[in-house]
Amino acid sequence: MPDISLTTVVLLCLAALAAGWIDAVVGGGGLLLLPALLLGLPSGTPAAHALGTNKAVAIVGTTGAAVTYARKAPVDVRTAVRIGLAALAGSSGGAFFAAGMSTEVLKPVIMVVLLAVAAFVIFRPAFGTAPATGPATRRRILAAIGLAGLGIGFYDGLVGPGTGTFLVLALTALLHLDLVTASATAKIVNCCTNAGALATFAWQGAVLWQLAVPMAAFNLAGGMFGAHTALKRGSGFVRVVLLTVVFALVANLAWEQWVA
Repeated sequence: MPDISLTTVVLLCLAALAAGWIDAVVGGGGLLLLPALLLGLPSGTPAAHALGTNKAVAIVGTTGAAVTYARKAPVDVRTAVRIGLAALAGSSGGAFFAAGMSTEVLKPVIMVVLLAVAAFVIFRPAFGTAPATGPATRRRILAAIGLAGLGIGFYDGLVGPGTGTFLVLALTALLHLDLVTASATAKIVNCCTNAGALATFAWQGAVLWQLAVPMAAFNLAGGMFGAHTALKRGSGFVRVVLLTVVFALVANLAWEQWVA
């Protein structure tokens, strides 16, 4: 493992704690966790090591949040796993094409989509606040497998930022879930995509396990606390966090596109 000071490790662990909370509530924890790793690791550390360590940390918090949600939220685990398996296939395909495509071209498009999403949530205050309407129809489940699974999974492998947030929005719209149940379902889907990516990075030796283990413990605590917070505060609270994360993601992408 690269030479990292104790202060840096502590700061990275605190970043993992905050990222776990954000990710559990509405997705988008990677918006904080991955940049923290890129800044904290010594200059010259391969980017793949930051990506691999990020996945090793994130999967622990995501799993903890998923378990917490599954115990207390009305999650259709079978449907979530089916979407997750499709997302796993989609993310693999996206990763395959990522090397031959410039993400710089896609970032402005993603920003426009995110701003459109934010406008939709703002002007449709009832979106995601109504209780889930019961079991989804077969048609809606297939649509979720196609869009939230294959489509967003492909995006995760190709680009990545905001995947959890996109999943929450897609699941809310397609399956008529409230935002809390959609967040819970998204965690299970995220577990599947993270597992596939982590397996690849681990096979390549691109995971800094000595750093990932303590960060994962903090991420787990943040994820479980975030799930409890969302369950306690309800969809209105999740909606506020969702908008905050969307605008932060747009600002981050704009910075990378035109300033950095």
